[in-house]
Amino acid sequence: MALILLLAYAFFYPLFMAYLWMVGAVHYYLHYERKDPPLNQPPTLDYPPLSVVVPCYNEEDNVRETLAYALALDYPDFEVIAVNDGSRDATGAILDELAAAHPRLRVVHQATNQGKAVGLNTALALARHEYLLCIDGDALLDPYAGKWLMRHFLTSPRVGAVTGNPRIRNRTTLLGRLQVGEFTAIIGLIKRAQRTYGRLFTVSGVITAFRKTAVYQAGYWSEDMLTEDIDISWKLQLKHWNVRFEPRALVWILMPETLRGLWKQRLRWAKGGTQALMRNAWVLRTWRHRHMWPVYSEYFLSVVWSYTMAGIIVYWLLSLVLGDWLPQMGTPLIPRWHGMVLGGTCMLQFMISKMMDSQYDAKLGKNYYWMVWYPLVYWLLNVCTTIVAFPQAVFRKKGKRARWVSPDRGVRA
Repeated sequence: MALILLLAYAFFYPLFMAYLWMVGAVHYYLHYERKDPPLNQPPTLDYPPLSVVVPCYNEEDNVRETLAYALALDYPDFEVIAVNDGSRDATGAILDELAAAHPRLRVVHQATNQGKAVGLNTALALARHEYLLCIDGDALLDPYAGKWLMRHFLTSPRVGAVTGNPRIRNRTTLLGRLQVGEFTAIIGLIKRAQRTYGRLFTVSGVITAFRKTAVYQAGYWSEDMLTEDIDISWKLQLKHWNVRFEPRALVWILMPETLRGLWKQRLRWAKGGTQALMRNAWVLRTWRHRHMWPVYSEYFLSVVWSYTMAGIIVYWLLSLVLGDWLPQMGTPLIPRWHGMVLGGTCMLQFMISKMMDSQYDAKLGKNYYWMVWYPLVYWLLNVCTTIVAFPQAVFRKKGKRARWVSPDRGVRA
């Protein structure tokens, strides 16, 4: 009986969530996105000054290009603040060279690696303007991204943060192509759906605009959280600030294209998500924060699903050895009818999200075929990282500084 329940949960949870996300995303598209003007025609508004913040650590290969795009922003009045967080390569020298040539650019050097959250808090204290647009050191901003993000602040005084739409620019390997589909069919779809249902689990760390007043009230970025983007999203929303998604605010990023790099990235994400679960569990006891219950439950149930899948795989392996004592079951790694249903649902997700995102990324169709591998590759990766991350996050020393680790930036096309 217990095995039947585990198998049922392993099948019905991702199936239910997939259709919940698709329905929410389609509603978002029809209610908001479809009515917007073309990408290169943002609304004509009285845009306030903006501070573009770029925390950097060992970004000598990317920082010139990143700042070239940031300085080319199509925006009436802005500054760019680059925070060199104790880089051990030539990042600091490159930033000083660029600052001498560009009056809009200010550079802050931190003597040692303090972590991204400290870099963001430093920039917040030094920024001249009320609104911050925070991007990563490898991110290439679309020229209109600032205006698309800022329109939300101008139309509602309760908007504390607006996250953009990251697009993958390295697509030369299978892992790169799978991540193109993932950012469309999973991440973009979920953010649209969560915006429909009321709250976002997280903004994107690679592109988000913030209202400085909201960040002050939320208590700044936490220096001990491995995923500062999840943490600040929760802190803002628990202070009753709105967090929104803007699909037209594009940024082009590099992602890992080695298994080792991908594992390290997803392990950090899983640890950060678990930290958020533990730190914010108290919201389930307060009616005042009931609007956060759905996103909390969604992530909690995804952790339960990972452990469920792990349990099924372990049971299957034991049944091969102890066949005389345990009932036999088919391998969970080879699709049967339930696997075909989930695989078909995954392809439907990508088809729907492709229709929404193709106006921003015209080459999405080339990656449709590769998405058939997504459930096998990324669901197994998600199970493994969750199993490893959960105990590490639980026993991680509270208050321990989350410092930078140079990521795998993949292979450029």
